Amino acid sequence: MDALDGMSSRKTTRPTCEQFRHSFEEYDHIVNVLRASTGHRPSLAIICGSGLGGLADLLTDTDSIEYDDIPFFPISTVHGHVGRLVFGMLNEVSVVCMQGRFHFYEGWAMQNIAIPVRVFKLLGVQTIIVTNASGAVNPDYKVGDIMLIKDHINLPGMIGANPLMGLNDARWGPRFPALSLAYDRQLLQLARKVALGIGFGEDLREGVYMMVSGPTFETVAEARAGRILGADCMGMSTAPEVIVAKHCGMRVLGISLITNIIIQQYDRDDEPNHQEVLMIGQQRAANMQLLVAEVVKQIGHQA
Repeated sequence: MDALDGMSSRKTTRPTCEQFRHSFEEYDHIVNVLRASTGHRPSLAIICGSGLGGLADLLTDTDSIEYDDIPFFPISTVHGHVGRLVFGMLNEVSVVCMQGRFHFYEGWAMQNIAIPVRVFKLLGVQTIIVTNASGAVNPDYKVGDIMLIKDHINLPGMIGANPLMGLNDARWGPRFPALSLAYDRQLLQLARKVALGIGFGEDLREGVYMMVSGPTFETVAEARAGRILGADCMGMSTAPEVIVAKHCGMRVLGISLITNIIIQQYDRDDEPNHQEVLMIGQQRAANMQLLVAEVVKQIGHQA
């Protein structure tokens, strides 16, 4: 009987499915802290991928807030991700830019990765532009291409790691949100028109992004499997933020910068590395910034 009592006691201390989730009231507290730190009331958010944090440098009249100073916020630990929110104006549109995102491979739960998206929702953000650095598995792609995301394959989510797992709070959205239109068609069409208008040619792509957990780059067999499943490029982010944004009723535009070609041949001796990803990101940063800035301008004109 004593042994059974001991087992019962241990059960009460086990973590629950809600261990990594924050209440609506805690999110509200985060928002109050941010509003007290800036006079900006953004309608649009930009999430910067590896090597793309320079997008925030385009903002004027800025207020920067370190993640360390934001209650309940995770900390970005990846080289190339600064770790702060930057509020400001971009082409006369009030925006908030996330310099440094959170990744599953850093040890954060999927629910933690998407904390900023829900904060943005309560701040009044209606549209999110999500950028990332990714590796191409489509043989027609080349390093430096920019791909507008029309859909994604969330591989971690397909095997049980989804940011919406756990109890659903209907104040955020429905229990079973549809993702067939996760990437807003009108925004995709707008981004395509803008890209062509500012001179993008054969380096502009439109395709499917596959999220893998990382932090390892893909094996040859994994890369081939991704291509068979319909992916054009693969990366270690984006899907959790997009899922939560769609759950909250926000519009999403996704843009991938192709920073490497994922190896799909066994006779190759070269290997991808993170420094290569950051280098290509820096080289093509101006192109990405020009595209995002003009898209934001057009969205502002439509408002």
